Amino acid sequence: MDAAGHTEPQLSAREARAFIERIAANIATVMRGQHAAIRKLLAAFAAGGHVLIDDFPGTGKTTLAKSLAASIGARFTRVQFTPDLLPSDILGVSVYNQRDQLFEFREGPVFTSILLADEINRASPRTQSALLEVMAESQVSVEGRTHQLDELFFVIATQNPVEFRGTYPLPEAQMDRFALSLSLGYVDAQTEVDVLTAQELGHPLAQVKACASREEVLALRRRVRHVRIADEIKAYIVELVRRTRTLPAVQLGCGPRASIALTGIAKALALADGDEFVRPAHVQEVVPAVLAHRLVLEPQAKFSGTTAASLVAELLRATPAPA
Repeated sequence: MDAAGHTEPQLSAREARAFIERIAANIATVMRGQHAAIRKLLAAFAAGGHVLIDDFPGTGKTTLAKSLAASIGARFTRVQFTPDLLPSDILGVSVYNQRDQLFEFREGPVFTSILLADEINRASPRTQSALLEVMAESQVSVEGRTHQLDELFFVIATQNPVEFRGTYPLPEAQMDRFALSLSLGYVDAQTEVDVLTAQELGHPLAQVKACASREEVLALRRRVRHVRIADEIKAYIVELVRRTRTLPAVQLGCGPRASIALTGIAKALALADGDEFVRPAHVQEVVPAVLAHRLVLEPQAKFSGTTAASLVAELLRATPAPA
């Protein structure tokens, strides 16, 4: 039994793989042609990390979040971030009860299982920072009192990479709270035709039924922590992260939180493949998604067209992987 009072995980690697595949297949009935994005999203979810989706309008960011919540029967809340949104609008507020002559805390939308923070970069820095404690500690502190969030709490935030008017770039501390960042991109022509066909009589999301229970998801998260990872793989992860701090084009590299996120997500990917241990390929698969959004480039590098993704790709090629 662990510190939280849970019994040791009973899921085998094969059972965990089947469970993840079941959820992925359920989501894929709505999100067509997005196998890689679904796989990464579920890996972050199983590892207990939060996800930032940075993509163009209409690519299915909100639909992906809703289909995940529907697939596990979890409570889902969407918050549209705007410049006038206040921290109390998302965290909650104390209201005076005249009958009892006491202040009562009324929970905000963060008191949910899956939170979609839509267009998060449209909110002011003050409101963005209110999410820091929530994402890091799964708790809300208001007027000296601490309120715990759901054990399943998971944030999916979105932002539009091409629209900057009226936006506030997320600070480095906030970006570091996201375990990974991904993009959905546009699907191919045939898949887009399939999407049109699927939505002729209604949105497929309305037909999505829960295929997993809350208890199964929590059991999966506990199982992820017990996936074996060799010291050589840990050293490989640390080396990849440390090298980001010495790249000439980088002003600020990745910190230890990136190493922790990379380890957890690689463990989840190992389970998704039915493996009992992490292989170098599991790490390499998510290095760009885990590291690139954490890098702050030198101004000259930005102007010359260098991107964080290209730097991470080169770093991955230049760093020897364990045999």
